[in-house]
Parts: sequence; C-alpha cells; structure tokens
Amino acid sequence: MVNTKELRGIFAKNGVSQSDVAKMLGITPKTFYIRMRRGVFGSDEIQKMIDEYKIEDPMAVFFCPKSNL
Repeated sequence: MVNTKELRGIFAKNGVSQSDVAKMLGITPKTFYIRMRRGVFGSDEIQKMIDEYKIEDPMAVFFCPKSNL
C-alpha cells in the first residue's frame, strides 16, 4: 500500500499538483486519483516518481504496511 499522505507531502514540497504528476506519468488525472485512492501504482510509475521527485526512502512511501496508514 502506498502511504498517500507521505506522497502528497512530497508533491507539495516539490510544488506540483496531483494533475502535474499524472501528466508526468503519462496517465489521466482521473486514473491517477483512482490509483491514489486504491494505494497501488505500477513499478514503472513508482520508479518515475522516485527519480523525478528524489524520494529518499521509497520503501516507506510505496510499500507501507496497511496498519501504518
């Protein structure tokens, strides 16, 4: 499960909206919102976000146990 609160904080820190991130990933904002709600992204999308936003601890963001959300 993705720690969506942490991920939203990373986007805010980088000054980008979720729509901006969707565009960078090459998906529609609606698809992005659905993936955020479900807490699941593809490995290629995860890698793009790690690289683009310099996510230092991707395990804590993208592979968070459900009990920590």
